[in-house]
Amino acid sequence: MKKMFLILLFPCFFTFSFGGDGLHQKSVIFPEPTDYSYVVLNPSKPLHLTAFTLCMRVATEKTDETIIFAYCRADQDELNVWREKNGTYSVYFRSSSDGVHFTIPPLNTFFTHLCVTWESKSGLTAFWVNGKKSVRKVYKRGHTILSNGVVLIGQDQDKCLSGFDINQSFVGEISDLNMWDYVLTSNDIAALSEGYEVAKGNIFRWSDISYEIKGNVIVQPKNDYSAV
Repeated sequence: MKKMFLILLFPCFFTFSFGGDGLHQKSVIFPEPTDYSYVVLNPSKPLHLTAFTLCMRVATEKTDETIIFAYCRADQDELNVWREKNGTYSVYFRSSSDGVHFTIPPLNTFFTHLCVTWESKSGLTAFWVNGKKSVRKVYKRGHTILSNGVVLIGQDQDKCLSGFDINQSFVGEISDLNMWDYVLTSNDIAALSEGYEVAKGNIFRWSDISYEIKGNVIVQPKNDYSAV
């Protein structure tokens, strides 16, 4: 595939597709609230899930309601992760009102390693912050997350790829997003938080992820500034 090296520096409505080298050692930066800027993440395998681990590094100074991860299928939210208006963090399956809520240390201007784990058999769900696990709660025991949808970071999609709300958009940086179709061990998540690659994400693997950018999203090295 032809390699493309493009950094979008001001708002527009163009879409760019990327593949091959993925986002190894890079961040995607959402510099301002919008209702048009987002990144589509293309999975390596279908999101037909009875368990998952979702991890990423997140930095944001936004303190009100914001979407962290959005998976929509057939104009219906299939899996969303939120920071709520009241400061709690939540997971929703196929609902905008019936979620599971956690009080965890808030995201801030420095990168936080954030994970969510869930498995259907027991319904046990947890957030992990810098390798430390929250209390576990039971959510949607026996549920299955269905495939053939669209995964976004940056916007909540009330309908797939549409219905965006500027007040819910993500502002900040996201890096090292990986997802597995099983629950990682505590030791693995702790190691990931320290920067070790313990298992290759079999749904999303940031280092070679296929993705599409729309709007005012900047891709930069995670640790250093690189002028265009």
